[in-house]
Amino acid sequence: MRRWSWLAAGISAALVFTLGGAAAAYAAYPDVPHHVTVLGIEIGGKSKAGAKRALNEGLAKRAGDLAHPMTVKIEGKVATIQPEDVGLAVDVDATVGKAAKVWPNPITALFGRAEVRPVVSVDAKRLVAALKPTADAISTPATLPGITFEGTTPKPIYPVTGRGLDAQRAAEAVRNAWLHETEAVVPIADIVPVSTAADVDAMMAELALPAVAGPVTIQTEKGPLTATPQQIAASLVITSDESGKLTPHVDEAALRAALKSELDKVEVHPRNATVGDGQIVASSAGTLLDTAALATDLLPVLAKPSPREVSAAIKPVEAATTTAELAALGIKEQVSTFTTSFSGGLSSPRSINIITGAKKVDGALVKPGETFSLNGYTGPRGYAEGYQDAPIIMNGKLTPGVGGGMSQFTTTLFNAAYYAGLEDVEHQPHTIYFSTYPSVIESTIFYPNLDLKFRNNTPYGILIDTSYTEDSLTISMWSTKVYDSVTTEWGAKRNWEEPETVTVPAGPGCIAREGGKGFAQDAWRIFHKEGKEVQREKFSWRYDAEPRVTCGTPKSQ
Repeated sequence: MRRWSWLAAGISAALVFTLGGAAAAYAAYPDVPHHVTVLGIEIGGKSKAGAKRALNEGLAKRAGDLAHPMTVKIEGKVATIQPEDVGLAVDVDATVGKAAKVWPNPITALFGRAEVRPVVSVDAKRLVAALKPTADAISTPATLPGITFEGTTPKPIYPVTGRGLDAQRAAEAVRNAWLHETEAVVPIADIVPVSTAADVDAMMAELALPAVAGPVTIQTEKGPLTATPQQIAASLVITSDESGKLTPHVDEAALRAALKSELDKVEVHPRNATVGDGQIVASSAGTLLDTAALATDLLPVLAKPSPREVSAAIKPVEAATTTAELAALGIKEQVSTFTTSFSGGLSSPRSINIITGAKKVDGALVKPGETFSLNGYTGPRGYAEGYQDAPIIMNGKLTPGVGGGMSQFTTTLFNAAYYAGLEDVEHQPHTIYFSTYPSVIESTIFYPNLDLKFRNNTPYGILIDTSYTEDSLTISMWSTKVYDSVTTEWGAKRNWEEPETVTVPAGPGCIAREGGKGFAQDAWRIFHKEGKEVQREKFSWRYDAEPRVTCGTPKSQ
């Protein structure tokens, strides 16, 4: 027995010595223990910085696997998501931090590895948006609580529980399954708004009804203003956040619009530096009521009984574009100009659309390196923005549509940028040819799918100047000239196509046309500097034949 005791003691001593040596080795690394792996990638025995580099390098080698589409099941319905679209990624910093907390294990050092499950991140909002088309087929939307106003009468919206995607539960299911399972199973959950019917009733009694019970006096250094119950109702918003919690606020933009006639009594609007009569027009500062602060200060006052008042500051406001800024950007001379003509005077719907666009873009500043997007600058062009119905091209034919005429504005702007030598980023000519526009170098637009974009690839700023007469639109670019001139050479029209004849039922939707031939053509933009051609850029387009359209007799009722 003593012999076996000595033998056991010897083995124990040897093991202690070996394990002690391993433990001593571990002590030399203060961050990630030895033999730690993530997805099979060795990151152990390194500092945190070294482990992050190793993990990033390993993940880069597996980029194809990480980008593979993922299958998601929602109560039997199948959706496919792209990891990049929903922000699915290995959180390298968090994963290494997790790995650093693994307790140093000498046994693992001798006999195996410690695999750490990666920390995965996902954008829950983008994930829900990606899954929404599939989930909608089996979901019942919740009714979120709120209060609307019909005139000055508040109307309650009571909450109703729905069934759908819970963002956090969906994100958790996808995070857990990615990289480990063939698919993720995302549950449909009850969507219960946080605020209850009782909360809505309390909000009605404590805020909505008192808010419109009487006016509020707004004290300013230039005298008092009055916010009427109608103006208060137009700017008080009582809706829910994503969780269904009631969140009242006063909308600043709505408040400013509602109080316009009152604000005109005390405000002087700043004027941007711009161009007029062929020269720079200096900017001027203004003084505006601080409606952002007023919107915040007004909300608690609305719950109080009359008489009520709130103070508002009038602040000096610089012009958005100052004379000094134009000078610093080298905006000093006209570098291009382009004019197109229209008929119908200034009162026709088509002309109104062109003028509305011109007023919106007039004075736009494009700094060096910036890309100008016409859709991005004007936003939607609908009835609410002042646009009217006028002919647009739909399916190769002219038909009435809101914003008709903006293609002429777009073509004029495109040519102004073209002859200024600016970089063409995105444009698309019309599908059919209009003799009023230069062939090939023209552009249509349709919000939000078709856009006009150009980049200011010069070292100087660009100021866009728009002007119009009763029958013409002119757009000019002001900057510092980079080229002596920019010209165009057109190739011959080719591959002619004869138009067909179609009959459309007579009525407001039919616009008779004689039609036109289709053809293909090239155009070259030529840049000149110091008397020499320094660059040549090719543009090509094919126009479809425009059908001959006749309007038939309306069908009998």
